[in-house]
Amino acid sequence: MTTGLIPGGQPPDPRPTGALPQQRREPAGHAAQHVENRSRSSVITARAAASFEPVGRSVASARSFVRDTLQGWGFADIVDDAVVLTSELVTNAVVHAGTSADVLCLRSDEGVRIEVADRYPEREIPLQATAVNMGSPDREGGRGLQLCAALAGRWGVEYIPTHKTVWFQLDLPARAVGTRAAGPALPSELLPLADSRVRVAVIQVDRTGHIAAWNEDAEELFGYPAEQVTGKPLTDLAAWPHTPGTSTGIAEALRLSRWEGSYGIRASTGRVTPVYASHLRVRDTHGEPSTVCLLVRDHERAVLQTPLRGPASDTSTGSEGQNTDPFEVFIGSPAPDDLDGLLQRTVERARDMLDGDSAFLLLATDDETELEVRASTGLPSARQRFARVPVEAGPGRYGSARMPAVHEDLTAVPGAVPLLNGTGMRSVVTVPLKVEGRLTGSLGVAAEAPARYSNEEALRLQFAADRIALAVESARLGELERLRRGSLSFLVEASDLLAGTLDRDQTLALMAQMTVPTLATWCAVYTIADQASEPYLSYVLHEDEELIDGIKSLLSKVPAPDPVPTPGARVWTAPGEVAHQAALRSSMRSLGLSGSPTRQVTPGIGPTLATASAVGGETVVLPLVARNRVIGMLTLGKPTDEHFRQEILELAEDLSRRAALALDNARLYSERTAISQSLQRSLLPPELPEIDGVEVEVIYRAAGEGNEVGGDFYDVFPIRDGAYGFAIGDVCGTGPNAAAVTGLARHALRLLAREGLTGPTVLERLNSAILDEGARSRFLTLLYGEMRPQEDGSAELKVVCAGHPLPLRLRQDGTVEPAAEPQPLLGVIEDLELYEQTVTLDPGDVLLCVTDGVTERREGARMLGDDGLADVLTTCTGLTAGAVAARIMRAVERFASDAPSDDMAILAMRVPGLQKD
Repeated sequence: MTTGLIPGGQPPDPRPTGALPQQRREPAGHAAQHVENRSRSSVITARAAASFEPVGRSVASARSFVRDTLQGWGFADIVDDAVVLTSELVTNAVVHAGTSADVLCLRSDEGVRIEVADRYPEREIPLQATAVNMGSPDREGGRGLQLCAALAGRWGVEYIPTHKTVWFQLDLPARAVGTRAAGPALPSELLPLADSRVRVAVIQVDRTGHIAAWNEDAEELFGYPAEQVTGKPLTDLAAWPHTPGTSTGIAEALRLSRWEGSYGIRASTGRVTPVYASHLRVRDTHGEPSTVCLLVRDHERAVLQTPLRGPASDTSTGSEGQNTDPFEVFIGSPAPDDLDGLLQRTVERARDMLDGDSAFLLLATDDETELEVRASTGLPSARQRFARVPVEAGPGRYGSARMPAVHEDLTAVPGAVPLLNGTGMRSVVTVPLKVEGRLTGSLGVAAEAPARYSNEEALRLQFAADRIALAVESARLGELERLRRGSLSFLVEASDLLAGTLDRDQTLALMAQMTVPTLATWCAVYTIADQASEPYLSYVLHEDEELIDGIKSLLSKVPAPDPVPTPGARVWTAPGEVAHQAALRSSMRSLGLSGSPTRQVTPGIGPTLATASAVGGETVVLPLVARNRVIGMLTLGKPTDEHFRQEILELAEDLSRRAALALDNARLYSERTAISQSLQRSLLPPELPEIDGVEVEVIYRAAGEGNEVGGDFYDVFPIRDGAYGFAIGDVCGTGPNAAAVTGLARHALRLLAREGLTGPTVLERLNSAILDEGARSRFLTLLYGEMRPQEDGSAELKVVCAGHPLPLRLRQDGTVEPAAEPQPLLGVIEDLELYEQTVTLDPGDVLLCVTDGVTERREGARMLGDDGLADVLTTCTGLTAGAVAARIMRAVERFASDAPSDDMAILAMRVPGLQKD
């Protein structure tokens, strides 16, 4: 932390080791008096605290915190001094000392005390018995304590082993209690008229715009009891002037910190009562904001109306000959990295300096061909923010923003200042902001009356603009750097999210969710299946979910934008135009002006107007180009009269390139997955045959995501004259390579078996076919058999088990035994000598055939094994074939918590026996 020297201070008394040292000194000029410890006798009536991390942006956050706190307490007179001192002290802590800063604001009957604590206590203040030069106030560091000495009524420094606290106290200026503005004494006949009793309606509106409180005067003025209107939106009662471009909507007005003006309230009689209102935005102890509205009859507006400002006075000098122009006081106050705060305070001070009704500031684009609206006061700024106007609006000095200009009456030169079109402003003075001869912006002040400004005011405004231009440009460059860093972080995160999925629908959802509300208010994604297909509206998202259906319905009626591969964003006006026409038709129908019968009028026009407002701003389209083909369009939109910043459009263009590649990858993956699954399904038997006298059930599970067929396979098929073949096998490995051998084995078995060959011959020829595959061949274990149901209800089986897990036979008495003997597997040696065994299944018997994925199911060192399978099978006596297969699979799944790592197939056959009549 930068230290300062306090002239005239006396060294403190020696303290024992371990005591908590405290150093407090009066500011310069009061050295003879000792500063008392912080007074605890004064009553603390409010406190606010916040902590800030050791990063540069914390300084601006601390300024905003102190400004908001003191304005909320009603101490606007000392806000500037408090913000300046807090800024210096927090800068010392987080920038120079590199520690976090704790800011505490205390309100008492004596004034406001602010404490700034850091965690660098060893940076002490040297004590001097004589005055010491504290250095120049213009240097970069060392001004914190010097400013405290100059601005604060009292200040000091306190130390504890872990913290160092600098505190200062600002006293409220001496003034008559409650005095804000005063007017001269007037004769009675000149006083404003009022009724015999002036009623002031007090209405409190919560953060959602619903009425929370309604006093007796409101009930008397408008005829509604409190219980009838509490909980209803104020918009249901307010008759708001909706002249385009001349007023702020009621929703916007309720969110402003202060608002004052006229509108109407619909009384219980149905008539509109003109009122004059004063709105104040407040928050309760829980931080919940609400708006307090004071209303009187419009002809009694003098009760609430703020007195108009007096005429602008010339720049004067103080007692010491220093310039007291408002801009002079303002220059050092805003944060160097708080661009929005700097611009907003600039326009406010410019308006006050020239006693204007509005002011605006525009910043030039990089190529200096356009100006972008960045701050305004007295204008519908919410609708004009980031709007662009050309630097050269016409021929001559009055048409260029590069030169100062004074317009005595805008009605004589319509369009001279596009920003003021339709605002009611008549006279305006504009001056350029230049840095080293380069245009960086434009500052203007306007008034509703004509001929308000002359060259003298232009010179004053230009003088102020010259002094603020460098600070504005520095803050703008800092904002661009922070925006670029934020853009890189945003794109990195977006790339990670898009790369994390290959699902097309999820990719579309991610594209929209990343743009709303970060880049736009609403978003729509169009996709193009192939070059011959038309664009299809695939996804719509709005930050207000209730508006999504309305926007989707609107866009479905608008022809999709052309799939132009040209990079960059292009403006698309069709949605706004269609929405405006729909809103106009709905309004005419609601007023009965459309000529259609009233019975056809759709009840309520709210949804239509809400949709029109949502898409009424600027809409841009960015092509989604991947692999030299337009695969879709990303559409971004703003609500009514809002515009996109160029930096946002550039970021959206970068995002669209990444999103297009991710979407195309998801498309390719989906297509290949569909092809793979279709081919895999062709390797499975289409369906199991119905066998008289035998129940057959199969359960099949292929390992691996997206695989429907692996190395395990099964088949049951008719051979001839009541004989059926059955097989269950396991190819070495899993996945597509194993599935290829699976297809070879299953189709070869059917062909060879239907040639009338015996079981051993069928397997020997299949073995030769596998070996002929060469490097693509795989080992194959196979259980093959032929089954023939008998007239007595039994079934005769001829079985060959070539290296496969042995089939298990379950008898009716619950005994389990192998039904075959092991023989060599296929695909290893050329000459096989196989033989078949005959097994007879009596009525009630079950033959269970499985692959090794069942018997080798593991949980750590434990394995299910043949014995475990046999134990489960003994519990299946009396069950159908389907129930037996299901119980075996359930036991396998429960044996281990992990997902199976091998293919599994279960084939169960049961002989139920003859049915008795």
